[in-house]
Amino acid sequence: MIYPKKINANKSEKLIKIFLISSIILALVLVLINKLTTPNTSWAALANGGIVYIWITAIYSIRKNTNIAGHVLIQTLAISLLTIFIDYKLGFKGWSIEIAIPIIIMIANITMLVLTIVSYKKYIKYAIYQLIIVLFSMLPIIFIEENMVNNIVLSIIASSISILNFILCLILCAKDLKEAVIRKFHM
Repeated sequence: MIYPKKINANKSEKLIKIFLISSIILALVLVLINKLTTPNTSWAALANGGIVYIWITAIYSIRKNTNIAGHVLIQTLAISLLTIFIDYKLGFKGWSIEIAIPIIIMIANITMLVLTIVSYKKYIKYAIYQLIIVLFSMLPIIFIEENMVNNIVLSIIASSISILNFILCLILCAKDLKEAVIRKFHM
């Protein structure tokens, strides 16, 4: 078999720098084109938000020993912020907090459930991320309480799925969780 050649660390660092400089140049060119062609519409900000999101994902993915649950958490937060930014740039119609964030929360919780089922022995590594996602999943309830959401169905479903997912994960991993707590706290 013929295997691809592995890129050494120096070459990969140079590639990252080249891509970063290219991204900055692209972002500036987009802003320039936007100002010259359609100054009343800030579409370049949306494209640049996408570029920032890609870099957040790339930087986090390049790190060694990345925990999958941590990656799910970072993606959940980054995509949520990106959708709010896009909604804000388009005149803030509220679709980001009414539709996008609840759907993102549901997907994150389903992903965490699959991770728990597939690798329940590693649940201890995922538990803190699961807890943070559960806390983040309470945002739709806060949006409802603050009357920021007109249609509350998706928000209630997303928060309910999060709570049920957390309870189910605790039930599936209760024995391992108990053993880990006893081992960590010398009980």
